[in-house]
Amino acid sequence: MKQQQTSPLQRFLSKPRLFSKPKLGLVAALLGFSLTAWAEPVEIKFSHVVAENTPKGQMALKFKELVETRLPGEYKVSVFPNSQLFGDNNELAALLLNDVQLVAPSLSKFERYTKKLQIFDLPFLFDDMAAVDAFQQSEAGQSLLNSMNRKGIVGLGYLHNGMKQFSANKALSLPADAKGQKFRIMPSDVIAAQFDAVGAVPVKKPFSEVFTLLQTRAIDGQENTWSNTYSKKFYEVQSHITESNHGVLDYMLVTSETFWKSLPKDKRDIIKAALDEAVVYGNKLSLEKDIEDRQLILDSKRVTLVSLTPEQRQAWVDAMRPVWSQFEEKIGKDLIDAALSANKR
Repeated sequence: MKQQQTSPLQRFLSKPRLFSKPKLGLVAALLGFSLTAWAEPVEIKFSHVVAENTPKGQMALKFKELVETRLPGEYKVSVFPNSQLFGDNNELAALLLNDVQLVAPSLSKFERYTKKLQIFDLPFLFDDMAAVDAFQQSEAGQSLLNSMNRKGIVGLGYLHNGMKQFSANKALSLPADAKGQKFRIMPSDVIAAQFDAVGAVPVKKPFSEVFTLLQTRAIDGQENTWSNTYSKKFYEVQSHITESNHGVLDYMLVTSETFWKSLPKDKRDIIKAALDEAVVYGNKLSLEKDIEDRQLILDSKRVTLVSLTPEQRQAWVDAMRPVWSQFEEKIGKDLIDAALSANKR
């Protein structure tokens, strides 16, 4: 019978004296090093719907830089701006399916997951961004980050954009000027009620469609921050902007509980620290861009700025204030009182 051939590797392995315990440990260590060295980095997909030159866009890029610097070869952050992956109507569903790991929707987008965050849509609740920040950093504001845990969504922080202004193809000086006008809104019952209160027609449409809707006159106006109005060129297809500062447009950075808990604690702490640092950077930038983009819009000479007198502004407040009582039970009076107290800091 023909003798079975053995390979050089089999002959080498058949000599146990060559493999004392120390050498086995060395081989295992070398093998482990090799596997680590060749392992693909864990990808964190960060999807958002705005341009890269906005505070949110710049914050996302800063987060990418920090994570990849502090965890080189272990984690990478892929940023997808301008609704490249998902629009604002489906990014949260994508998050829960783990198709993305980090999103930063506007606070209005969480309505189906918790009613408490509707507080940020109440018109004329906050005097300015300093009041918004004071409330968000308070105990009441921080508790809202955990308000969707039962839905599998983990809040990681707040990102500022700014106070909202009205834009339209006519001057909006008094609430009566908005009557019959179609305004694009985010999917928010509070914002819909806000426009209902002045006789306007709220139209829920994705952010990515706003420019075309304005350009084709399918809608008459919209509400947004100076940053979004400039970066998306809404001012090029609107004739007037009313500096109303009637509401806040901020975001909550969220991830899924499944993904967050899958991270080793030491890595999770590093990623959270990077996120916190990026948020500080983004929020500082938002304050700067609010002033800068406002001026760029005015310098373009494409729109007329409507500055409200104290009496005109009070007329808007009086018209929209009933919206508060309409949603007080769902949001919680204690939460509204805590927000109001932030104005008295």
